[in-house]
Amino acid sequence: MSKITSFSNWPFHPGKSPFFYGWAIIVLGTLGITMSIPGQTMGVSTFTDSLIEALGMSRSELSFAYMCGTITSASFLTWVGAQYDKYGVRPIAILASVGMGITLLFLSQTDHIQGFLPDFLVGPVGNFLIMYIGFAALRFTGQGALTLVSRNMMMKWFEKRRGFAMGFSNVVTSLTFSSAPVLFEMLILDFGWKDAWLILAAVGGLGFPLIILFFFRDNPEKSGLKPDGDYQVKKNSKVNKFPVVKSYTLKDAMGNFAFWVFAMMLAMQAFYWTGFTFNVVSIFETGNYLRSTAISIFLPSSIIAVIVTLSVSSLSDHIKLKYLLYIMGIGSMTAVLGMILLNEWPWMLYVLIGGNGIMLGLYGVILSVTWPRFYGTQHLGAISGRAITFVVLGSSIGPIIFSESLSWTGSYDMAGWLCFVLFLFLTVAAYWANNPQEKYRKV
Repeated sequence: MSKITSFSNWPFHPGKSPFFYGWAIIVLGTLGITMSIPGQTMGVSTFTDSLIEALGMSRSELSFAYMCGTITSASFLTWVGAQYDKYGVRPIAILASVGMGITLLFLSQTDHIQGFLPDFLVGPVGNFLIMYIGFAALRFTGQGALTLVSRNMMMKWFEKRRGFAMGFSNVVTSLTFSSAPVLFEMLILDFGWKDAWLILAAVGGLGFPLIILFFFRDNPEKSGLKPDGDYQVKKNSKVNKFPVVKSYTLKDAMGNFAFWVFAMMLAMQAFYWTGFTFNVVSIFETGNYLRSTAISIFLPSSIIAVIVTLSVSSLSDHIKLKYLLYIMGIGSMTAVLGMILLNEWPWMLYVLIGGNGIMLGLYGVILSVTWPRFYGTQHLGAISGRAITFVVLGSSIGPIIFSESLSWTGSYDMAGWLCFVLFLFLTVAAYWANNPQEKYRKV
């Protein structure tokens, strides 16, 4: 048992909870991921058109600033994972949450900040610098650090029932992420885009850090508990069909083929999804659809995502994860085809919604279960941090590729076919993406 420090159990001891505190961790970690939405492309996309109008930037210019800022944020995420392994969840999550609040405050004043720039920076260069700084900080704190440590905290409190437990988190995450554009759109309509960001800054930067301080906890061992709670004691150990025999370092994990296939599939999902959501209004306008139709597709996609998540979360504790990768790849290709053919046949709208739902429903499950099952939890922060780095890099490139596709060809089809080919390649490669622990269990 790890040494129990006073801070690990402040202001109350999780072991004195009337129920296994891991279930509270699932709720809290899910809340942490939900609070990161303003820093996710899903959250930024609703403000895209307002920023373009306020700053006088083109869609491609804003997408380029978004790409550069996101790439910058991604370069620090492996380091964040290592700090999480060293210092634990609370200090990193608090800094990330406060940092995101400050960043949202900064972004809400972007049009006023222009007035403080020296004359030689007024114009496109100054606009780029403003949005680059804002996007880099927002993506680092929200999509990066806060999401990373919240998800890792949940994964460490469960082992044999990790898929089952994370299923609850993934369901809520699917609903909140898919519903966020509708909520943010309401805030913008009621208060304006600037005040909408100020409201989100107050909630995320002032209120949520207090929840982190009082209720977030690191490994259950630091509180004298065990992963899964009493379940580990009462049930036969054979229930765990995928025991971890060897704990991998980041270097070891990156030398494994499965790491790259899973990480690249998740990165491709981010590439497509951010490119799609960042330009969703424009994508639908090219097909002669209304803005309201573009925003409305997220809710039905979230319902499908919830159904998929509920169906596969517990199942993931009992089957090889590469099977889920097959389904995710097929769902992603279906979504891309729906987007490409949206202008040809109106019923492709439902194909797009269904494919997005399948893809989103599997994303959270695969991201949550893969790394601790394949590589153990000793270096989970560094390994998951590197995987998230690729995800964030994918999300940085997607919007600019989609925007440039429109600029060069007058449609988003070129970007769509690129996504389709890459998803197809990774779906085939998944056949060889086996759990590296298997070869050690056979010895």
